[in-house]
Amino acid sequence: MANIAVSTYGKLPDGQEVSQFTLTAGGTTAKVITFGGNLISLTRPDRAGNVADIVLGYDTLEQWTENPTFFGCTVGRVGNRIAHGKFSIDGTEYKLALNNGDHHLHGGPTGFHKRLWAGEIDGDKVKLTYVSADMEEGYPGELTTTVWYSLTPEGALVIEYRATTDKPTLVNLTNHSYFNLAGAGSGDIMKHEIESPCRAYLPVDAGCIPKGGVASTEGTPFDFSKKVPLGARMYDADVNGYDHNLCVNRVGKKDGELALVATVSEPTTGRTLSCLTVEPGCQLYCGGFLDGTNIGREGKPYPRHGGFCLESQKYPDAINQKDFATTLLKPDEVYTSKTVYEFGTC
Repeated sequence: MANIAVSTYGKLPDGQEVSQFTLTAGGTTAKVITFGGNLISLTRPDRAGNVADIVLGYDTLEQWTENPTFFGCTVGRVGNRIAHGKFSIDGTEYKLALNNGDHHLHGGPTGFHKRLWAGEIDGDKVKLTYVSADMEEGYPGELTTTVWYSLTPEGALVIEYRATTDKPTLVNLTNHSYFNLAGAGSGDIMKHEIESPCRAYLPVDAGCIPKGGVASTEGTPFDFSKKVPLGARMYDADVNGYDHNLCVNRVGKKDGELALVATVSEPTTGRTLSCLTVEPGCQLYCGGFLDGTNIGREGKPYPRHGGFCLESQKYPDAINQKDFATTLLKPDEVYTSKTVYEFGTC
């Protein structure tokens, strides 16, 4: 059972207090704050026992309230993109903020990552709750969302989600942590190695909107059936590198059962990360839009490709693509999701 401690992290300009929860178990220490539902720190030992923070982050609450690249945050109501910021439910069209070129990204400019959540210790978990008002960021319905963070005895990070609504709405929650297994601020992740059982991905257009349908990874830059450095074929995928949905290989898996997305390893330190999820998709993003101007902990700049994300999800723009599993949530339904990040050394 994880040890959990709670403390005050700081205060927002309006005087509201932000709490920090520190979870410790199995060689992992994870810190979560109530602003944005953010995972602000996660430390792990390398093969020699040296401990480092392996998620990108900041030193101050002021920086976390800005956080232009979504470090560590809980993303909602809808992670990833909605084409042209438009969708319809039961014949009613809804228009959302266009905060990513011509499209809507990660719940909008003041999505869940910009909100103060209620936090408490719930047994061996940290429980965060946020009630999103009807039409907040353009989404219909009052949505009540709960996120639980916990650590297993082996030190794996478990993130669980639950949401209910009083009107039909959209939900697609995820966590947007950037990992660097050599240590945050140590450089780029181009030599990190990835292996994955995923055999399909979603081709996208220039705006990162799926073109429709899935494509085989075989013979493409997305074929990770054998271990390969992340940087080996990254620019063959896109000028900005990987920012694509991997279709989780759920063959033989039941609904609600975890399936492996990928294992990433860092050769110098030996640290490894495996991501498992109950979702059908996972966005592999390798920080192609970081540019060194984002200053993180201890004044270290985070360079292009300074971290990678594995963001579990239903497919991007699913509400506008008839062949994708829906992100629609109705009042008589309960949205649930679960993702696990397992850590080790090799």
